[in-house]
Amino acid sequence: MIWFVSLALLVLLALSIPVGIVLFLLGFGIDQFFSGFPLMRGLGQVVWSSSNSSTLIAIPFFVLLGEILVRGGIAERTYAALDKWFSWLPGGLVHANIGTATMFSATSGSSVATAATVATVAMPQAEKLGYDPRLFSGAIAAGGTLGILIPPSINLIVYGFLTETSIPKLFVAGLVPGLLMAAIFVLVTAVICWFRPSLGGPSRSFSWRDKLASLTQLLPVLLLFVVVVGSIYAGWATPTESAAVGVAMALLIAAGNRGVNLDMLRLSLLGTVRITAMIMLVIIGAYFLNFTLASAGLGRELTSLINAYDLSPMGTLLLVICIYIVLGFFIETLSLMVATIPIIVPIMAQMGFDKLWLGILLIVLIEMALITPPVGLNLYVVQGARQKGNLGEVMVGAIPYVLVMLLMVALLVLLPDLALWLPSII
Repeated sequence: MIWFVSLALLVLLALSIPVGIVLFLLGFGIDQFFSGFPLMRGLGQVVWSSSNSSTLIAIPFFVLLGEILVRGGIAERTYAALDKWFSWLPGGLVHANIGTATMFSATSGSSVATAATVATVAMPQAEKLGYDPRLFSGAIAAGGTLGILIPPSINLIVYGFLTETSIPKLFVAGLVPGLLMAAIFVLVTAVICWFRPSLGGPSRSFSWRDKLASLTQLLPVLLLFVVVVGSIYAGWATPTESAAVGVAMALLIAAGNRGVNLDMLRLSLLGTVRITAMIMLVIIGAYFLNFTLASAGLGRELTSLINAYDLSPMGTLLLVICIYIVLGFFIETLSLMVATIPIIVPIMAQMGFDKLWLGILLIVLIEMALITPPVGLNLYVVQGARQKGNLGEVMVGAIPYVLVMLLMVALLVLLPDLALWLPSII
């Protein structure tokens, strides 16, 4: 059954069938070929129970928050301000790409939206100043991945929902690894451009007066992050309530920048409906597939397979890491999460691994899937914004940042407190 499900998943995805439909088709196949019970009769209950959760209401709110920030003209002002603070480093504007992606990751919760926003704003600057297109676009694609690790994160909400793990604690656990990875992105970029100045652009210096004046463009976004995430940490609001407050604040910020109009609101709401519908279809399909897999005995098969190899807990963890790296080449991130986490996490938890720490580790591995070909979504988003050159340039530019993510995986395995220290003191 394991090989049937794996092969069928890859074949159906290769046929370009929408992921949510693929998950339902696999569930129907398991029901027909591997189960002696009419599992289809449970479809209605599974659909209702998987979607009837107040936790999931946070998803459309955070999506709408990101849409308002993107379409309200806030991205351009944030990018211009960070340009003044980071462009003195070797690599120049490449660091502004990473900084802007980090700030938007701390508000939008969506990696693809973050990458699209920064790419749209930054690409004209790259052409004007003569940056190497590979490293410049690769940094945008990699910076966008931070959107699913730095809180608030839609993927962390989905992980918490699937594994019944505290979402506020997941948000806290993702903060230090996310900021550390952003800092390593900046460091690696500076080192590369120090040894290969041709890959970066001109380093530019601005007066302290200009830098301090630019803070007026950064403070609203920082305040939004503090209110949204801080209210969760302080226990004043649930993730859903804080997301609703964040939407209201984002509208006020956009209105202050004169970015609110009927067309902007219409596009923001349409974008929210599309993205939320896609996410919910995948979640419901994954719940039905997991229901059929569990009923057909996949958990027992996986446990027997692991026991047959007599792996230690650490050996099993390394096997899981390798599986996620390979699957990340072929499966989109949300699909990878909902198709594997309900199966993998219970097995790993039985071996003594902390679900909170495991969630951050898996999110970093899933982040990697956003910038590894052939299905790395951020690669295609950035290439679409470039509208010139070829996808291979973006892939090559993302390689150093893939290595940084592998380093972060190693650090999390060797130093679990990177994810667990902050939740333990809050």
